[in-house]
Amino acid sequence: MGETLADLVACEDVLMFVNAAITSTGQREFHHDEHGQRLSLDFLHEYMLANYRELYAAALALDVNDHNAALIVRNLLVYASDVPADRRRAEGRLISARLRLLPPQRVLRVFRELRQVGVNNRRTRAILREWMASRPDPAFDAVKYRGAVREVVRHAHLRLPEDGATRGELGAFLFAPRRGGRFRTPMFETWRRAHYEQAALYDLPYTVAEGFAAKHGIPRKVFLERIEPRMTRLERLRLQENARAHKADAVAADLSAMPLTRLATYVLALPLDDRVRRRDELTTALRAAARRAAGPLAGQWGRVTAVLDDSFSTTGSGQKRRRPLAVALACHHLLRALASRYTPLWVSGRTDELLLYPFGPSPLGERILDALDTAPERLVIVSDGWDNAPPGLAAEVLRVWRTRLDPGRRVAVTHLNPVYDADDFDVRRLAPTVPTAGIRDAEDLPTLVELARFAEGRAGLGDVRAYLDERVARFTGSR
Repeated sequence: MGETLADLVACEDVLMFVNAAITSTGQREFHHDEHGQRLSLDFLHEYMLANYRELYAAALALDVNDHNAALIVRNLLVYASDVPADRRRAEGRLISARLRLLPPQRVLRVFRELRQVGVNNRRTRAILREWMASRPDPAFDAVKYRGAVREVVRHAHLRLPEDGATRGELGAFLFAPRRGGRFRTPMFETWRRAHYEQAALYDLPYTVAEGFAAKHGIPRKVFLERIEPRMTRLERLRLQENARAHKADAVAADLSAMPLTRLATYVLALPLDDRVRRRDELTTALRAAARRAAGPLAGQWGRVTAVLDDSFSTTGSGQKRRRPLAVALACHHLLRALASRYTPLWVSGRTDELLLYPFGPSPLGERILDALDTAPERLVIVSDGWDNAPPGLAAEVLRVWRTRLDPGRRVAVTHLNPVYDADDFDVRRLAPTVPTAGIRDAEDLPTLVELARFAEGRAGLGDVRAYLDERVARFTGSR
């Protein structure tokens, strides 16, 4: 039996939401302000929750970004009064699995928002209790996020453990830390001593120690040098330039294990002179990160040509500085690792990817013509979709290619767009004949190319449901 019109509409709606949930974080983009982004994204969440709740929950098993994952969790817990018990249990498994992947500060923010709207039912308390029990170091969390942990524990009326890692002292630390004298839990005792002993603060998490350093009047240079062993990799990255400004060379970014897209963002933030001076180090790190991301697929994609956008619109915004260009750079290195033969074509015509910066118009049509001349098996286009040199040429080239020159689809063409278009409630598409998927991190590229096939119009709602069911089963460990 064929797909009904309602099924086709549902399929398009689900794909539209997934693209938005992968790319948008509700922040300003080059072509849209923050208010428009948030308004558009909030509407999509409300629409999906009201019309396709089961598919909306299943999106938690996909590569949606943390911002949208937190919104989905919050909405599922707030609006659950009419949901059957079996669906609530299935949603609970998805929510619990996703919360374990989210940064703890985001999880705590979700539960604080639930407190503000008065949600405190048995399911919510059970999910919070399970998440807190799964944390590897509850004493560390209590010290680093003390205010948020105290608030959600009080709201959910959680019974705190009387033994375990915190030796039954978690409640005393959260609600009366200065009354009971010494703590047996080392992290709590270190926090207590840091109030009057400078040496103790260097055994605390960086963000907590920073406040104590200011209280004790410790010079910034001295503090950064001594706290460096306690910093996470991302904290070192964020503070590297700060440390250099204070001549605290001990704080240095460790590039060896950094994720590919974050590493590309770091590279593009460096001045061009620094990139030239550190060319070997940066190139080696980018290629190593790409090989890790490619995994067993390395060298398996055959002949690949990429059209990569480095036009002025890849500047992004003040909140997402050079993010589109960083995604394109990361995709470039990943595609090089995936392909057996690889040809990169930047829209500006530049060939030294290490010295890229946002510049010029977007002659996507011309670059796509050049790409098709290389006879690839796969053509991957990474662009925000704003084709303006001349406008519309890319869409016409792709239409003619697909309908006249390659109707048998010998060349697999995929457009990956890192920017959410708030006006269209989707990522901007180049042509109806080419599948488009949103992308936030290049590491998700292989999965997104697979997901993009649903956007070609040859797969229906049944195929999408089967794909989501398989991803949910794998994500929750029920397969």
